[in-house]
Amino acid sequence: MVTEFTSEARPARAGAREWIGLATLSMPTMVAFLDLTVMLLALPHITVDLGANALQSLWIVDIYAFMIGASLVTMGRLGDRVGRRRLLLIGAAVFGVFSTTAAFSASPMMLIVTRAGLGVAAATFMPCTLALIRTMFPDPKQMAKAMGIWTTAGVVGLCLGPTVGGLLLNSFWWGSIFLIAVPLMALLLMTGRALLPESRDENAARIDLASVALSLVSILGIIYGLKELARNGWQVTPVVVAVVGVLVGVVFVRRQRRLPDPLVDVTLFRIPAVVGALAVLMVTGIVLAGSGLLIAQYLQLVEGLSPLASGLWMVVPTLVLIVCVQFFVPMATRLRPGWVLIGGLLISAAGMLVVSRVPPSGGLVIVIVGVCLIYGGVSAVPAISNQLTMWATPPERSGAAGSLTTTSGELGNALGIAAIGSLATVLYTSWMSVPPGVPDGAAAAAREDLSGAVAASGTLEPSLGAQLVTAARESFGSALNGVAIGCAVTLVVLAVAVYATVRHVKPIGSEAPEPEPAAPRDVAAAAERK
Repeated sequence: MVTEFTSEARPARAGAREWIGLATLSMPTMVAFLDLTVMLLALPHITVDLGANALQSLWIVDIYAFMIGASLVTMGRLGDRVGRRRLLLIGAAVFGVFSTTAAFSASPMMLIVTRAGLGVAAATFMPCTLALIRTMFPDPKQMAKAMGIWTTAGVVGLCLGPTVGGLLLNSFWWGSIFLIAVPLMALLLMTGRALLPESRDENAARIDLASVALSLVSILGIIYGLKELARNGWQVTPVVVAVVGVLVGVVFVRRQRRLPDPLVDVTLFRIPAVVGALAVLMVTGIVLAGSGLLIAQYLQLVEGLSPLASGLWMVVPTLVLIVCVQFFVPMATRLRPGWVLIGGLLISAAGMLVVSRVPPSGGLVIVIVGVCLIYGGVSAVPAISNQLTMWATPPERSGAAGSLTTTSGELGNALGIAAIGSLATVLYTSWMSVPPGVPDGAAAAAREDLSGAVAASGTLEPSLGAQLVTAARESFGSALNGVAIGCAVTLVVLAVAVYATVRHVKPIGSEAPEPEPAAPRDVAAAAERK
């Protein structure tokens, strides 16, 4: 397959209706990402009010992301078959109903089931909105701008979740964090049919239910296993679950190769631009999720900030990201997209090096400067990577392509929390030196992680407790520095990989795009069509 961003006939330019429609498409994207993080501050209130135990509290938080990751591929393919606008509106209606139910949940199990339903409904948003953006903005330069706006909406929802949750909890009960989605979903239902076009694959066959089951088991198993390993360390059950997920994934891929109309077109992975774009999304997800977890712990446990204050401080990097998205994404219409991505990745690597210089305490300004560089550098990654994937994919399979990009990001987040979280724990444990005189129980808790050390210090005589906290913060600071250096190296290696896979793609909208090397099977198929 040849990747092209233009045709001989100049593509039609979008008008006011399409731009207003883009605002409509941005609403469900923002809400879906907002629901990922808005729970962080509300969870203690929910736990007390519903009487949830520790395991139920974890499932209340995690089940939403689990079901999004497990359902994306299926929803992308379903949108290709039944129509992306139709599926998006159905998903919005279901999301509104489940949001209302979640707000008035009477038990932990009721909230867990409702959050699972919200995850399935949210999985319709990303692939459908990406596919509709491609349909509404055929002009590559306009599409670059539209992708930037859409990406900004998702990032704003993700980053502002804790802040929004804190503001609502100051005046209302915990159910208000779910009810804010209801009017936005109602607005989408009222305006979507008038503003959004319908698009589908007219030749789509029935969805293979066996493939759906295999994809669900594979993705759920991998994400669950990795998250549990990150949270509780190496244990038999999560390792077995993750391995089973990988093996089922292998079976899934082999089945897709044999099906005449697969759930996922695995031949897309032969296109260098697609492989490069998905790799960038996954690896940056790994780096950002893992390092973000450690930075959040640093702000609260080292600098002593409240969750709300931490969220407010993180508004600064979020604003930097929003500005940089509007700057970097249009650059891909003038420069090669690969060079824009490489430049952004190197800026983020520099930000990681800044974070690697953070002291054990008093490093708030250094952390925020480093995170600003990290966020600014990766700001263009989602928009440009999504665009590369979508334009390298046949229009009738754009829903499935959209699900691949979002699934890559979800797997990256899970891998990041698991891999980087585990690495930080190993580094912290190896460098942690418990002061003499600390009882065995408190010492064991302090060696596990920084939060354990802070909690254990409260049971000790003040001076000894202060020594324990100081030692733990020094060890955590060293672990954060080491992880940041590792992330910087990873981003540099990723920049090299982007050069190897995406350098052939000319600026988006250029008149003579440079073709990528076609696989032998693609050449044969093209000859057969002639």
